[in-house]
Amino acid sequence: MKIAVLGGTGLIGSQVVKLLHAHETVSLSPSNGVDLLTGEGLDAGLKGADVVVNLTNSPTFDEASPAFFQATMDTMLAAAKHAGVGHAVVLSIVGVDQVPDLAYYRAKVLQEDILKAGPVPYSIVRVTQFYEFVNAILSWTTDGDTVRLPATPVQPMASADVAAAVASVASGAPLQGTRNYAGPEVFTLDELGRIAVAGSRKVVVDPTAGMFGAVKGDVLTGPAGSVLSATTFREWLALTS
Repeated sequence: MKIAVLGGTGLIGSQVVKLLHAHETVSLSPSNGVDLLTGEGLDAGLKGADVVVNLTNSPTFDEASPAFFQATMDTMLAAAKHAGVGHAVVLSIVGVDQVPDLAYYRAKVLQEDILKAGPVPYSIVRVTQFYEFVNAILSWTTDGDTVRLPATPVQPMASADVAAAVASVASGAPLQGTRNYAGPEVFTLDELGRIAVAGSRKVVVDPTAGMFGAVKGDVLTGPAGSVLSATTFREWLALTS
């Protein structure tokens, strides 16, 4: 089986490429001449591919992100159909369709909808937030030694477990639907922040702080039937510190 991985040099893509070593796997990115916005190099990259995995991401999280996903999905699906690709996989976010106040989440829903309506059998892999992004989330609302975070429930997971989920779906038959993956533990975001800072900063609850202040309820936790990963946040911290 030949599997083409768009965004194969990124955090998730590079790990997916390694996990799929038993297959003929090609990494497609601007570094090797493939531009998903313009389509440059895409026909050659997808030649003979059975599966295409799209792990590319918008360079911004604002109102410009829908245009990115519209253009790149249209380009990918046209090239995949032309190449006879039999399975297209996209990485998305658990609960993404339940956060309409966030432009980036609306853009990811658009990406899913384009894939569903497209000409290629598909799978959508929805995952929760990555452990690797926790420090970035903290930095958005840090003022001196104080971090403001909403008490939004989250169920994060390690990027290695995200990559394993993508690789598993990519090497199987098209789902013609969505599979949800989540971490093994549920935290409120402020609780997760306190574990991450380990006393080096003060974490206070602010319902309006950061992008996750727009999230209502527990929509960012794994719904019933989600596949749970094994690596806990504290285990990941111990491995990466």
